[in-house]
Amino acid sequence: MTVWRCILTGLLALTGVHAWAADQPVPKLAPAVLAQAVTDDSFSVPTPGELLAALNKVGKPNWQAQYRPPIPTAYTSRPQIALNLGGLIADGYLAVEAEDSQQVKNIGKDIITLAKTLGISENVLKRGRSIEDFAENNEWSTLKEELDATQNEVKLAMDEQQDEELTTLVTLGGWIRGTQAVSGWIASNYTEPEAKLLRQPGILALLRAKLAALPVRTREDDLVKGLDPRLQAIQEMVSFPVTATPTQADVKKLNDAAGELVTNITSKR
Repeated sequence: MTVWRCILTGLLALTGVHAWAADQPVPKLAPAVLAQAVTDDSFSVPTPGELLAALNKVGKPNWQAQYRPPIPTAYTSRPQIALNLGGLIADGYLAVEAEDSQQVKNIGKDIITLAKTLGISENVLKRGRSIEDFAENNEWSTLKEELDATQNEVKLAMDEQQDEELTTLVTLGGWIRGTQAVSGWIASNYTEPEAKLLRQPGILALLRAKLAALPVRTREDDLVKGLDPRLQAIQEMVSFPVTATPTQADVKKLNDAAGELVTNITSKR
């Protein structure tokens, strides 16, 4: 049984690739979307799937255009594995939104490979029905419902594991890859309302604070040590005033910065 959907859903419930600060007007999403948002203190953090669905309401984005080549899965550094697991999870939601069954399968295998190296519980890995069955039968609506339904129970399993270090790095990796994908689509299909969605200074401050709170051994990892300066630059790009709108050039600059960070995270060391 292939069961990566449980990892995908539960970790992305923790990840929240996109978020809006409490002082920022929340985009008009469906009530069900807002009800399922993950709350962290003063933040309402929609999952990547929820944000992609919101953008789908203004048209049918070509999410396949935001795919990337396969990444390595034989990393030896635990921090690098966790960061790339988060990125793959974001890729998984892109594949689901694109209704691309083969891409779903490919990403699923890589997610399982990285998840197992991080010691994800076998009980979590074995939960639920096979995502390949849904994909092969084109049951995309059912698949999305199943992804939503498993969020809470998988999050609970992650909480019981008490691995805040894992959660932080997976969260960060997912946010970075998700930002790359969404900003790439908005840059190529620019409209002001969608560009405003990129304003998220609060979530960057939260992620950077969590990064700074990691154990010393992790903060001293060469890859992790180089993250904060890049994140600080990205934070400045997404901290525009509530009344302002990024230009298409601004969005492209953000996409380039996120892309460079993704490349850095995926490069073998």
